Amino acid sequence: MFENLSDKLTATLKKVRGQAKITDKNIDEALKEIRLSLLEADVNFKVVKSFLDQVKAKALGSDVLQSLTAGQQFVKIVHDELVHVLGDSAQQIDVRENPSVLMLVGLQGVGKTTTAAKLALFVRQTLKKKPGLVPVDVYRPAAVDQLTVLAKQNSIPVFPTDPKQKPEDIVRAAKAWAQTEMVEVVIIDTAGRLQIDEPLMNELRALKTVWPPQEVLLVSDAMLGQQSVQVAEGFHQQLGLTGLILTKIDGDARGGAALSIRTTTGVPIKFLGTGEKVGNLEVFHPDRLAGRILGMGDVMSLVEKAAEVIDEKTARESARKMSKGAFTLDDFLKQIQMMKKMGGLESIMKMIPGMGNLTKQLKDMSPPDKEVKKIEAIIRSMTMEERNNPKILNGSRRLRIANGSGTEVKDINRLVEQFTQTQKMMSQMMKMGMPRGGPRGLF
Repeated sequence: MFENLSDKLTATLKKVRGQAKITDKNIDEALKEIRLSLLEADVNFKVVKSFLDQVKAKALGSDVLQSLTAGQQFVKIVHDELVHVLGDSAQQIDVRENPSVLMLVGLQGVGKTTTAAKLALFVRQTLKKKPGLVPVDVYRPAAVDQLTVLAKQNSIPVFPTDPKQKPEDIVRAAKAWAQTEMVEVVIIDTAGRLQIDEPLMNELRALKTVWPPQEVLLVSDAMLGQQSVQVAEGFHQQLGLTGLILTKIDGDARGGAALSIRTTTGVPIKFLGTGEKVGNLEVFHPDRLAGRILGMGDVMSLVEKAAEVIDEKTARESARKMSKGAFTLDDFLKQIQMMKKMGGLESIMKMIPGMGNLTKQLKDMSPPDKEVKKIEAIIRSMTMEERNNPKILNGSRRLRIANGSGTEVKDINRLVEQFTQTQKMMSQMMKMGMPRGGPRGLF
């Protein structure tokens, strides 16, 4: 989402980074470019003005550290101020009560129901507490069914809501249900509207009275830009929000909402929805997002992602095979699957400091999802002997594999050629001194 903004800010700061002295002139020139970049990204103009005023004041009034050039110090000032605009530090959700109640609110179509399931999964996997889902949207067709299906797919308890009931009655009945099911964190998925209206707010206030929540979290669509800021202000005035969840961060929005909403509303962003899958929910870390926007990478998020999907034993075994030139198509398949779980090579490179500029090249080099699925189908159609030794793939074998995977022989030929090149590259990397533990962050 922040790609265009990141490109422009990185280019501007690159001009300043190498300068040995900061002057009024080069600061004003840099700030003028930064101002334009932020406004084009749909950042609120008041937020932009405050941000630039703070940067300029700190830049002109700061002593340059001996170990840094003046330009590098200026970049640090921009980064630190950007972190401040985004909220300074990550904010945890309050789940100290038993049960704790998290009430999700928002307009219709922002992804509230899916976010409820995502949050439940986060509570179980990260906070190690038992979640329970309560569907209260009795107006939108199939809303209750949608949440019920998502809950059952992920083995999450869900209250058996009757769409004919009133929302307040559903929440009252859910109290006893939560106690019986020993649910520790109750997530209430409320109804939405196309826009804020009085009947909706009256209903939400009534629900808060029936079962006072520890958190009132607004699910907001980052694609709406400045409109999302106005929506957040409206909900906050009526309900007293405790946090925000920005969805569709993986879309092509300009990013202004994320940079405006915290300062404008005073409500912290607590989570980012990074995709459509139930596992695509991230805790919002202002410093990490600032690093990504300024092209500084996000090593901590990369390490966390790697820890979630990479088995250390498998990584070490792959490294051992690489060093001996014994890397097989079966190993190749495992690496592709791990890469997919981590968001793909392009996503990984964005998190590595200094590698952000390579992502554009990777768009041309990296196979799209459709191509990756084709590669997986081809390898799965091979026998284990063929995966271990592609040299035995004669014409008849390749035809059989093509028929079994729904591809063509030329696709098999292309994969074998790509694999051979990859195998040679891996062998060369190991000879050049890849750590003995293997490239655990990537494979």
